[in-house]
Amino acid sequence: MRARWWTLVALPAAAVLLLAAAPAAPAAPPPLAALTLLTGPEVVFTPKRDACDGDDVPDTNARAFRDAAGEIVLFALHTKNRALRGPDFDHLRVDCRSPLPSSGLSDPARYDDASWITATWTEDGRRVDGLVHHEFQANTHPGRCGFSAYLACWYNTVLGVSSQDGGRSFERPAVPAVVAAAPFRQEVGQGRHRGFFNPSNIVADGAARYVMASTTGWAGQSAGPCLFRTLTPADPSSWRAFDGQAFSIRYTDPYRTSPQPKPCRTVEPFPAPVGAIVRHRPSRAWVAVFQAKADGGRFARSGFYTTTSRDLLHWDEPRLLLAGATLYDDPCGSGGGLIAYPSLIDRDAAGRNFDSVGDTAELYFSTLRVEGCRVTADRELVRRKVAIRILP
Repeated sequence: MRARWWTLVALPAAAVLLLAAAPAAPAAPPPLAALTLLTGPEVVFTPKRDACDGDDVPDTNARAFRDAAGEIVLFALHTKNRALRGPDFDHLRVDCRSPLPSSGLSDPARYDDASWITATWTEDGRRVDGLVHHEFQANTHPGRCGFSAYLACWYNTVLGVSSQDGGRSFERPAVPAVVAAAPFRQEVGQGRHRGFFNPSNIVADGAARYVMASTTGWAGQSAGPCLFRTLTPADPSSWRAFDGQAFSIRYTDPYRTSPQPKPCRTVEPFPAPVGAIVRHRPSRAWVAVFQAKADGGRFARSGFYTTTSRDLLHWDEPRLLLAGATLYDDPCGSGGGLIAYPSLIDRDAAGRNFDSVGDTAELYFSTLRVEGCRVTADRELVRRKVAIRILP
């Protein structure tokens, strides 16, 4: 069981290559801001020292909020979704309770196979609304897929969940709360990765809340991240995707309806999921961080990139922040390690959701050790301080 689990952890690196191969976009305007690394990596979580069991490995982008008591709660681990908690960012310890365990159910209509909490939002620190990256791993359920490979059977949906106790436990609704889904069931189009996946963090702009979620694309729908908006994050059905003119697209559950949504407009220049979005408080510009594979064009080197925007839809020319082989690269040529899952957090941000930054912040990301051509479970969550400078 342990060996099979680690095999599944490594395979998503190949899956995201589908998006990394997107064609180059038209030239973007010059950047609004530049980010510069100020410090070396500091280990926040290492399984060898900190894990409750073998399921606790960094496996998604770090998301943090302040609970009602002022404690920091940070999600970044695997499908038991254990949180790191502490009085501040320097004293985080894993809570061994599983607030949203993954049940491995073989019925795709139940949406409870493998789940990752990938976005949270709270107004009071007690009620926490979350977005979940859900995978139906059909290759692990006999008779559910005509292929044997994980990638060929991977079916993704973004779901809504909620907590009433500061994120210590999340409830799955009796009827799954589908936020973003492919307009077909998991048996359709097998042989490739399908669906919506990897939501960014949630950010506020006035009364509205926004998130980016990526799609693999299908007939009539291009691949890439789409922008979603809601005025009521406590209601998962209120999220709407941007269609190119308005936030009009409501995704429904293909196991309960026959959805025929319009295509959402994918957002450039992202070749794959958006790691995090934050608002730079001094300039009011939006800053996004993401990972990209070298493509001989816009992305000259593999690594983490940043880009900035005034409206969340039009982003400027990406700038390299940290070079290194990522999960989108061939691990065989990685030199023994990869970097993945970037996020930006300003520990001094006001409010509860850390969706803004000042002139400094911290880049959170995971390091993954590679043996030969195999991505291993030897991972650490680290952070590095960055400076943010608005360009003339």
